[in-house]
This record gives sequence, C-alpha cells and structure tokens, in this order.
Amino acid sequence: MTKFFKFFSLSLCLLAAACQTNPKQMPEIVPAVEVKKPVKTHALGVIGQVEPVYVLPLKFPLEARIDTGAETSSIDADNIKPFERDGEKWVAFDIINRQNGEKHHFEKPIVKVTEIVRINQHEKRYVVAMNIKMGNVLMSNVKFTLADRDKFTYQVLVGRNILTGRAVVDTALSNTLK
Repeated sequence: MTKFFKFFSLSLCLLAAACQTNPKQMPEIVPAVEVKKPVKTHALGVIGQVEPVYVLPLKFPLEARIDTGAETSSIDADNIKPFERDGEKWVAFDIINRQNGEKHHFEKPIVKVTEIVRINQHEKRYVVAMNIKMGNVLMSNVKFTLADRDKFTYQVLVGRNILTGRAVVDTALSNTLK
C-alpha cells in the first residue's frame, strides 16, 4: 500500500508540475490582419420584379417580368416565320409594343431551337440574339426565345442569362430602372 501512495504522490507532483505555467512565457500577440472582401458591383444594382427593357432599335421600353427561375429570357413575337439565307437558318418576326403600338420587323439568324416542356405540352421555340438596354446598361447578343406571350401580362421575361452578374433582385420593388 505504501508503494501505491508513493506512486500516487509522485504522479500528483508530476501532474502539478506539468500544469504550472511559467509567467515569463507569454504568448506572442499576433497583429490583426485586415481581410478585405472583394467588392462585386452589379451593373444594374438592385432591381425589382418588373422593369422596363428597351429592345433596340425600339424607342419605347417593353415591360419585363424579372424571373430568377427562368434560365433563358423570352420575348413576345408576332408573325414568326423561319427562312433560309445564304444556306443558314434565319427567322423573321415582329415586336409590337402593346402600350403604344410601336412596331419593328426583325430578321435574325437562329442561334438554336429549344424545346419548352410544360404539363402535357411541348413547344419548340427559336432562340435569337438581341440587343437590349436596361437602365443605363447596353447588352449585345442577349439570347431570347421567341414566344407568343399574348396571354401574359408582360411582353418580356428576363431570365438568369441576363441577370447573372448584372443585378440583384428584390421582389418588393418595381420599376427601379428608368
């Protein structure tokens, strides 16, 4: 038993010695490092759920629904007629501003044909590159599907292909761009 107490006493002494700190050994103070977060500016800033979009060369804007769930933007087009020019597939179409009747006839090369799938319905749409202006930002060769949007309130649907890196959307706002 005395061996146990000697061993126990020695263990306590070693443990106590190991736990003591030397007051002369203070940890070095590390200077604070300033971490700068990269500032990402969005050209359009914060926009709302409905914004004006100028489809160039139209002089008056079309009202657009901002839809972060849509991958590709869509535009209301009338008289859509595919044709061939110099061995390439093109499409002719009209855009008519519902608010003031301004009309423009376009002829554009077809970028691709996409299929829109809805419940019990498959619809093929032409994709074309358009030049638009939102706020003070001019955008060239922006992809739009041509669609009959007569049943929709807004003639243009702005999707992620336009929004990504250009805007932050606050659905509580509308018409922040003029």
